[in-house]
Amino acid sequence: MDIKQLKYFLAIIEEGNITKAAKRLHIAQPPLSHQLRMLEDELDVKLIERTTKKLHITGAGELLQYRAEQILHLVETTTNELKKYNTEFLGVLSVGTVPSSGGVLLPRLLYSFHDRYPNLNFQIREGDTYRILDMLTNGIIDVGIVRTPFNSEIFESISLPNDPMMAIANGNNLFKANNQSLSLSNLADVPLIIDRRFKLMIVSSCKKAGFKPKILCECDDVRTIISLAETRMGVGIVPKPAICLISKSNMACNEINELSLETRTTLLWLKGRELSHITKEFIHSFDLE
Repeated sequence: MDIKQLKYFLAIIEEGNITKAAKRLHIAQPPLSHQLRMLEDELDVKLIERTTKKLHITGAGELLQYRAEQILHLVETTTNELKKYNTEFLGVLSVGTVPSSGGVLLPRLLYSFHDRYPNLNFQIREGDTYRILDMLTNGIIDVGIVRTPFNSEIFESISLPNDPMMAIANGNNLFKANNQSLSLSNLADVPLIIDRRFKLMIVSSCKKAGFKPKILCECDDVRTIISLAETRMGVGIVPKPAICLISKSNMACNEINELSLETRTTLLWLKGRELSHITKEFIHSFDLE
């Protein structure tokens, strides 16, 4: 399996048709089909099911597609860095971030960093914490910005001060007043929309407060939680910095007065990995926040 075969495979998947993929790649159809067969024979798996009308990707094909995209991105990034190594261009900083932290913290960090290194390029990738950790482990990004809790055994980290959780709802009919703190008991029997990463923490805190939370929906993205809360389906539970992502003025935001529900923004990088000068400088900038 080589880079060329991965590019061919992704082209076939993206076009959904070998003929169209061959045209896009400027090669004949038979050689492209042959390369696909060679790849399947080498891996001893079926990557694509062929029918008379359409190609269908298999489970093994979906896994290869995900990894191939990562591999090709890493090759492209490395090639660009090496080509510009001895010029005024300082390279590329790749940062992965969860929306609840990146939407607030990252613009300020990047603005300051760009002012110091105007020839530096940035690549920003967003996703939930699990995706950020996976990209770090596979070398797709240099550093990741996530929220606790997470498994820290293979990562170095720097954390900012704790942030409380906020209860958000469309209108303030569920609470006495907007922008005031409330106790966890105020959320008893209220349908909740939560990030599944915080589920254990929320359930445990509610249990200590003497009730079982009524979890209506579990999500992986704070923006989805906000969108669902805006529909009046229930009350969203999000970290405090995430409320800057709320666009509607009629959303009520109340801080939950419960220390066990606090979380924090953390910068991560892989233990034992040699860091570039630019990455070290970015970590130092984060530490000064």
